[in-house]
Amino acid sequence: MNPVYEKLQKCYESVKQKVDFQPEIALVLGSGLGDYGESIDVVATVNYNDIEGFPVSTVEGHKGRFIFGYIEGVPVVCMQGRVHYYEGYPMTDVVLPTRLMKMMGAKVLFLTNAAGGLNYDFQAGDFMMITDHIMNFVPSPLIGPNINELGARFPDMSDIYKKDLQKILRDTAKELGIKLQEGVYIQLSGPNYETPTEVKMCRILGADAAGMSTAAEAVAANHMGMKVCGISCITNLGCGMLDVPLSHTEVQETADRVAVDFKKLVTQAIINIYKYM
Repeated sequence: MNPVYEKLQKCYESVKQKVDFQPEIALVLGSGLGDYGESIDVVATVNYNDIEGFPVSTVEGHKGRFIFGYIEGVPVVCMQGRVHYYEGYPMTDVVLPTRLMKMMGAKVLFLTNAAGGLNYDFQAGDFMMITDHIMNFVPSPLIGPNINELGARFPDMSDIYKKDLQKILRDTAKELGIKLQEGVYIQLSGPNYETPTEVKMCRILGADAAGMSTAAEAVAANHMGMKVCGISCITNLGCGMLDVPLSHTEVQETADRVAVDFKKLVTQAIINIYKYM
């Protein structure tokens, strides 16, 4: 058996021994949504370090657990803390949680993150719906022998962030009176922030926001046939766009400031997506 698939199967069996719950929607909680679990009608939680072979998040402030429960009656599984490539894990481990949530039964993957704005029309605190991504600067999670049980060798990527889900996000934001920008997300390796010239490069390539996660998860989910949507919280503008240095403290402060609206948007979007399903 493919060792990556074997590891995934072991993690799946480990989770199933701990909780019997079938989610419909999988939600990855980025910065600014770390305490979102408190608004969920929780059925069970499973810490990552209690799952055999599961990669454990090392980022400060990330709780590192799955939350199983209901958001206004919608059965969900939430990742409270994701695993990043910059933490030193192979990309197959970075996307293992995504693949695991699909095996649990989730049909939709809702990705959230904190990102740096590359578009001068954006401001810190804006939300950006991801319409497409660029992932050429980190390894594809599909490198290596294809796991035929999960998907095709050469999956189509023309519609990763599903147009019908984009419409739901757009309509939900309008319904709530929350401004929602739209754009292309670029995943870079991190953990350092980009230089001014790298920011310029990303803008030339057509990216509107930059971060250190998300795109690889979307690729893995698309490979397995999940429907994907995503929202970035723009916590700062990219290096060189403003005459101030970047810091993780600034990112966290901005994410915390707009957390209430972010939660409202995500919650109502999940309700609306589930109605559509």
